[in-house]
Amino acid sequence: MNKGELIEVLAQKNDLSKAQADKVLNSLIDIISGTLKSGGEVAITGFGNFSAKKRAARQGVNPRTGEKIKIAAMNVPKFKPGKGLKDAIK
Repeated sequence: MNKGELIEVLAQKNDLSKAQADKVLNSLIDIISGTLKSGGEVAITGFGNFSAKKRAARQGVNPRTGEKIKIAAMNVPKFKPGKGLKDAIK
């Protein structure tokens, strides 16, 4: 399912127009992204937890040239599924 299909299902299940569903979904994404950017976590009971994890700097290799490159430290998003989500897809 892609974002467009998700918006369509969200609109149908909640009696919303596609524009309203798009606004709701984009707002949710913005809230989660903003919270992670500021160092917080988002926990949705029964679904899972979103958090940001610091990845240390490391050395990589350019696959074309074999040249060693330095990869900078960065924060990466992390998702840990909750029990409800795990049980729903068994």
